Amino acid sequence: MAQYVKMSLLVVAAFVAMSVPAMAQDGEPAKALISFSGAAGAGIVMLGAAFGIGKIGSAAVESMARQPEVAGDIRGAMIVAAALIEGATFFALIVCMIGG
Repeated sequence: MAQYVKMSLLVVAAFVAMSVPAMAQDGEPAKALISFSGAAGAGIVMLGAAFGIGKIGSAAVESMARQPEVAGDIRGAMIVAAALIEGATFFALIVCMIGG
């Protein structure tokens, strides 16, 4: 839990650090925020996908260690689930790039 809190605070600090140049631009500040929002959304999507695939991988390896006889079935299910997460991630990434 402490690692999750530390990672969350690091992500918030990175967003704050990246928002300062976006706010300091001359001209239309709303346009700078709109162009920044696509990049922030893409970053959040990638972090979510990485955490999701990491969780699937750790659960699969733990399950294989507990029941080695079903390792092939677990591996196949893990690959399908990871592919579905990647497909949703690519879709969300394209939406963030088009929208931003």
